[in-house]
Parts: sequence; C-alpha cells; structure tokens
Amino acid sequence: MLKKIMLLGSGELGKEFVIAAQRLGQYVIAVDNYDNAPAMHVANEREIINMLNGEELDRIVAKHEPDIIVPEIEAIRTERFYEYEKYGIQVVPSAKAANFTMNRKAIRDLASKELGLRTAKYKYATTLLEFTDAVKEIGMPCVVKPLMSSSGKGQSVINLETEIQKAWEYATTQGRVAGVEVIVEEFIPFDFEITLLTVTQKNGVTRFCPPIGHRQERGDYQESWQPAPLKASLLKEAQKMADEITHCLTGVGIWGVEFFISGDLIYFSELSPRPHDTGMVTLAGSQTFSEFELHLRAILGLPIPEIKLEKVAASAVILALNESDKMPHYLGLEAAASFPKSDFRIFGKPNTRKYRRMGIALAFDSLGSSALEVREHAKKVAESITVA
Repeated sequence: MLKKIMLLGSGELGKEFVIAAQRLGQYVIAVDNYDNAPAMHVANEREIINMLNGEELDRIVAKHEPDIIVPEIEAIRTERFYEYEKYGIQVVPSAKAANFTMNRKAIRDLASKELGLRTAKYKYATTLLEFTDAVKEIGMPCVVKPLMSSSGKGQSVINLETEIQKAWEYATTQGRVAGVEVIVEEFIPFDFEITLLTVTQKNGVTRFCPPIGHRQERGDYQESWQPAPLKASLLKEAQKMADEITHCLTGVGIWGVEFFISGDLIYFSELSPRPHDTGMVTLAGSQTFSEFELHLRAILGLPIPEIKLEKVAASAVILALNESDKMPHYLGLEAAASFPKSDFRIFGKPNTRKYRRMGIALAFDSLGSSALEVREHAKKVAESITVA
C-alpha cells in the first residue's frame, strides 16, 4: 500500500500528518511557499512554490505524479483539483470539498440555504457602502471576516459605528487572496465552542471523535480540551449536522466541524476538510488514534472500527511574542519536561512573528479527572517555555 502523497501546505499540522504517514511506510512530498517549513523536516522530498499559481501547481503535480494530494491550507488554486481527479489522482477529501471549504461564502450558503443548518445570520459585502448597510442590518455587535482567511487573519468584532471603516479595511487587506468581498455575521452570545472531529471512510460508517472544547484570542486558538462537556441531545444534533454537510461535500478523511453552543441551541460555525488545530490535543493520547492518524487511515482506506476516549487531555499554545527572521531558540525545555503527565511539541518554524504559534504543551490524566485542572496543567507547561 505504498502511496506517493503530495502535501500542499507544510505547517505544524502537516508535520504531524507526515510523521503518521512515515510510520505506515508512505512517501511524502511536502510543498509550501517557503523553505524549511515544519513538514519538510520529516518528508521524503520538498517543493517551494506559490500554491496560488496554477501553472506552478500543475508543474509539480506533473513532475511527481502523486497518487494522493492532501491540502493542509486554504491558499491553493483549488479549482485545479477537478482536473487532477480526472487524471486519477485522489484529492483529499475531494475536489468539491476543497473548493467549497476554502471560501466562507460557498460553505456558509451550503450549510444555511441548501442544508438548512442553524447558523448565525449573515450578509456579504463588496463595497464599504454595502458593508455599512450589512452591519446595520445584522446589528451590533457583529463579526467581520474575509471570505478567505485562517487563524483569525482579517477578523474583527464591531461594537460601535465608529469601528466600521477600520473593520472594513482590516478585512479587505488581511485575507488569504486578493478580493474585497467580506462576510458580516451575527454575534452569537455562545456559552462555549466545540470542534467535532468527523471521519468519513471509503467503506465504513462516518465516525466522530469525542467533542473538543477550545478558547480563542485574536481569532486563533489558544487552548483546547477533550472531552468538552456537552448534553447528549446537543452532541447528537452536532453529529447529525456534521454528517449531513460532510456527506454533501463528499470524500474521505478527517473534518474539523466547529459549533457554537448557546443554552440549548447549537449553531454550525465553520468547517475545515483536514486536521484541525484544536485537534492537536489528540496528540496527548486522549483517544484511540490522533486526528493525524485518523486522517491518514481514512485516506488509505484502512478501516477505523472505533474511536474511543482514553484520557482527559488539554493543549495550550506556545507563542512567539516578537518578530525575527532568525532561527528561534527555546528556553525552559528542561522545566517543561519536569511536569508529570505532560508533553510538548516544538514545531521547528524558521522564524517568528508576534503571536505566531511555535509549539504546544500537552497535559493528560485518567478518565473522570477534572478537565479544568488538566487545562491549567497544560498552561503551566506552556508558560515554562519561552521563544527567544
């Protein structure tokens, strides 16, 4: 079952995926727009291209003739994937899924208008005038996002009329690709957020990981924990919504489906057709397989008979606080290693910028333990490491 896998995007999530692939004897070409990206450290080959350049993408696909293409990021000319599928290349999860989920407009309209899933109210805008009208119609506070972005880039919350122009300028300049269309969303006064990792299989039922709770700052995740406490009725509804939307998008692999929980209501928020950053908590052994192992097994068509909760676990990010082009150094690793029931990962990124995620701390305990205590444990491990 040796497959040649082309990984498009080679960050920390890609690195863990490549490690899982190497353990099962696969061959991986790691691709990104800069050299020495984390996944390149453990891949068989590397390519450095602008993945928004369709000709460059075609060139390396023709050069390597991969069996499988695995996107790790959104900033790719995903319309090319339809052609690759025609050539017999397996695109993960599918060309349709990659194209729909890279664009908030496509995925939100699919969820809300076609499938009738509960979502926040939303409007689109392509000019400042349309944007101002959309904010007034949705009401304040409201959330503003570029149609194509990740890790909170370009996102903000508008509380006052005086913040409208600044939010517009931020959203239209910080997205992944050129273009000025943005989405204005109703602010849901949620109690908490969850990620429901969902695994679609070639020849098997769709499986769900125990729900993951997470906390964000600046639109980017800061900590996550598994399991997240969730009423059985809400979990069942979340699984039903995740099953509907992944079935519609087609394909195999792991999906990070995000929801807002507000009282007895659950709202579909976003979806990623790949391992999710909040799912790095599974590296602590909280469930039968990590999200990266699940992704690989689904892609290869290996059966996944069950996903079972094994531990209570938490993750906390290790952030850079300054910008530097130099290879970073990490202080406090010995102190971090002295904590029991814990671990950490350093991603190996070649430079830093403010609030860039450079690693994660992990903590775990037996089933029945306090999730709050495990979260605090993970944060202490993370706080003991300094990026210099």
